[in-house]
Amino acid sequence: MRRTARLVPVIALATGATLLPAAAAHSAAAYSAAAPAASFPAAPRPAEREAADTTTEQRTVQRYWTEARMEAAQPLDAYAPKKDGLRLTAAAIAAQAAADPVSVPATAPDGDAVTAVRAAAARATTGSRWTRGGAVAKTAGRVFFTYQGRNASCSGNAVTSDNRSTVITAGHCVKLGGAFHGNWVFVPGYDAGERPHGTWVATTLYTTPQWNNSEDINYDVAAAVVAPLEGRSLTDAVGGQGVSFNQPRRRQMHSFGYPAAAPYDGSKLVYCSGRSFDDFLMSRDIGLGCDMTGGSSGGPWFTGFDEGTGLGTLNSVNSFKYGFAAGWMFGPYFGTEAQAVYEAAQGTGTP
Repeated sequence: MRRTARLVPVIALATGATLLPAAAAHSAAAYSAAAPAASFPAAPRPAEREAADTTTEQRTVQRYWTEARMEAAQPLDAYAPKKDGLRLTAAAIAAQAAADPVSVPATAPDGDAVTAVRAAAARATTGSRWTRGGAVAKTAGRVFFTYQGRNASCSGNAVTSDNRSTVITAGHCVKLGGAFHGNWVFVPGYDAGERPHGTWVATTLYTTPQWNNSEDINYDVAAAVVAPLEGRSLTDAVGGQGVSFNQPRRRQMHSFGYPAAAPYDGSKLVYCSGRSFDDFLMSRDIGLGCDMTGGSSGGPWFTGFDEGTGLGTLNSVNSFKYGFAAGWMFGPYFGTEAQAVYEAAQGTGTP
């Protein structure tokens, strides 16, 4: 794939609906009822790659990620859209949102209650440190992996899923340059080298066929299934944000991530907020005013985010920035392709 404008290290962007009532578990039957499979053509099957799928491999990966290696992990450059990428016409936008809207509720950690989400504040924020705690301080985290022999970082977020073990991130945070990354781990609640909720090792990685085959920036979405840690599944330990698909494109959004390129250092959770807009340049993505840098890639975009509870509904991820527009972040539209990735991942059992 040709490189065009460079991202402000979004892969270290490491490189990125109304919340339903709280639920500690999500049933497959309820999900099927919300999005009948027969209503629209099925999306192509996501690309799948086994990662550390044995206990021995998982222990090896956990030992690999020392504090020093995490702190030294570098942001990667991600790819910007192809120059011949299709501009979105009104008809194309309508087609993207043609499938049935789907919204999956949040999941509470064991013993916790999840408060219903209120309307998000309308004011805009860009590149500010998140200091309010709440659910997002546990569900969002740093992603670490090896890429072409070097250690790198992204961001990700735990979501409600049948297997209680699914992380949503960006496609280039699991595969880039034709190869899947190795030593893939998720560290929820990462804070200046501290890992308050442990290091979760991926057993399986998923991405869209469009990203897998041609690294199409319009489908820069991925999911990871992580192994249990000390006998607990991921969302039992930290909870999971809701997730939605086929929603309106222009909405109030909150974006989170761990930017690691200057002026940031990857040590703290950072956020932006504002109203999303359509990319009018070279992609089909949605944009948001945001000055986060590399390492924030794969970090979650939420609709209906409550700054008091830290709860929202994940509806895109940090993906790329144009080199000449450092104040804008772009993320893929969560349509049927992203939904297929989520469904494939949450249908995967954990060891």
